[in-house]
Amino acid sequence: MTERGDEQAPSEEERAPISWEALAAELAATRELAERQGDDDPATWDAVAAELATRVAETPVEAHPEPVPVPPTPDEDAEPEAPQDPTPADVPAGEPQPEEQPAEPLELLDPVELQGGLEALLFVMDDPVDEQTLAGALRCPVDQVREGLAALAEDYDRRRAGLVLRRVGEGWRLYTREEHAPVVERYLVDGQKSRLTQAALETLAVIAYRQPVTRARVSAIRGVGVDGVMRTLITRGLVHEVGTDPDSGGGLYATTPLFLERLGLESLAELPDLAPFLPETSAMLDEHPDA
Repeated sequence: MTERGDEQAPSEEERAPISWEALAAELAATRELAERQGDDDPATWDAVAAELATRVAETPVEAHPEPVPVPPTPDEDAEPEAPQDPTPADVPAGEPQPEEQPAEPLELLDPVELQGGLEALLFVMDDPVDEQTLAGALRCPVDQVREGLAALAEDYDRRRAGLVLRRVGEGWRLYTREEHAPVVERYLVDGQKSRLTQAALETLAVIAYRQPVTRARVSAIRGVGVDGVMRTLITRGLVHEVGTDPDSGGGLYATTPLFLERLGLESLAELPDLAPFLPETSAMLDEHPDA
């Protein structure tokens, strides 16, 4: 430590800016030296303080720099986080809120294409179908479907077609025109007198022994589609719908009292046992060795 008795003008090196950290370090070193020498005289500390005050007054002190934030070191093993869309709460005020992606715009159909599509859908529908369902199947606006249905019904009436398009409840359905009722009735009556085809008899047998049963189950047993045959059996009054399958939602079908009347039975319990008509197990294994 230098005595201040021989004061000299500070050199350029002494006038260099000093920092608070350097002053603190020098003060700590001076105190450590005094403790080792056993010098606890207050006058000594007064002299040290005076010397530091003089140096601070004569030499500019470097401003304490603000700490520079150090970015965290990325973990090489960590998986990068997937970017997340900002929520309305994360978007700063004054900035536009993110909008949801608009649905694909519906396209207007050609009038001829619209009429053909409506006729095809209405033909395969067993129950009245609403305008929203038709628009979804055709992928066109509901307003265009509504206009197309009105135009289709007007066209049927204008040319006195055999079909008429009617609105039933919340849906639309095709019907036969009333003036052609005698023709339809004559066909149905004559059909009642004709014999059932082999396919109709097989389908009727499956329903009789497995009722109540769905169309899908009958088709699976027979291995072929039965929609046309089922319509024939329902038209003749031999089969009718009795409920809905809770698992698949399909209709359940069973035989009618007319079926028993035509077979001369009082109840289904009088149906013949199937066992005598089933092939022998050995015969089945010969025909189907992989079964």
